Amino acid sequence: MWSTLRERGISYLIVGPFAIVLAFPFYWMLVTAFKTNGDLYDLNNVPFTYHPSQAAVGEKLPFRHDHWLPFGFENATTSHVSFIFHNTNYLRWVENTAVVGGLVVAITLLFAVPAGYSLARLSGRWGQSVGVGIFLTYLVPPTLLFLPLSRVISKLGLQDRIWSLVLVYPSFTIPFATWLLMGFFRTIPAELEDAALVDGCSRLKALARVIFPISIPGILTVVIFSFSLCVNEFVYAITFVSGTKQHTISAGVPTDLIRGDVYFWQSLMAATLIPSIPLALLYNSFLDRFIAGFTGGAFR
Repeated sequence: MWSTLRERGISYLIVGPFAIVLAFPFYWMLVTAFKTNGDLYDLNNVPFTYHPSQAAVGEKLPFRHDHWLPFGFENATTSHVSFIFHNTNYLRWVENTAVVGGLVVAITLLFAVPAGYSLARLSGRWGQSVGVGIFLTYLVPPTLLFLPLSRVISKLGLQDRIWSLVLVYPSFTIPFATWLLMGFFRTIPAELEDAALVDGCSRLKALARVIFPISIPGILTVVIFSFSLCVNEFVYAITFVSGTKQHTISAGVPTDLIRGDVYFWQSLMAATLIPSIPLALLYNSFLDRFIAGFTGGAFR
């Protein structure tokens, strides 16, 4: 019993600081999003909590001054959160991001799943070398590619359209997804396919009935990571699309909420926090399944 408690205590001591560090950005964004301008720019205030400072002129305070509200939360305001919905094209950016991310994920799976399987099963010794080469293409920074790619986008007439991002984003999601799935398919015993082939299945039927059901954790991980890459990408989004209504979140938030030397900090934090919550939930929901399937899913 004592050994179990000691092991748990050591685990908490190791994991606890990492959890605090990783959770702190979410807390910081949440606290800042509901601050008034007066509270935000008062250098005498501790930036980690709310304070009963005076609101800026024209700033609404929707919460009542109740004694039970902690840390001066009675002075919090939602005006900066409503600002991004009523005074910017934030919902349009979210829609554009969802459309681009969904299409890119579909294209990525269409190419990466057969490519990853082929490199893992059909290429022999060349599979590893080709897989490493494909992954190296993913490591090429966008700052080296956006100039030639912008020329391609201009020739195709896709400038200032979200379809340019649908065309370009697979250039880095497919290599990453192929490399990831190649390693996942290699963990699946080839004997499972051989048994299906002996029973009369073709290779395509063996893939559909045996390999793909086992590979769902890996495919889900590719979906999450690919969609996250599309949401977080900035260089291509700001280079190929200049119209604010065609922007994705990564480009629309900084361009519309940073105007000259004026930073709308509360709205920036709110606009960043809102899409990060579902992404964090997706990671938390499916990453454990991926790890479990990656280590033992093929033998269940």
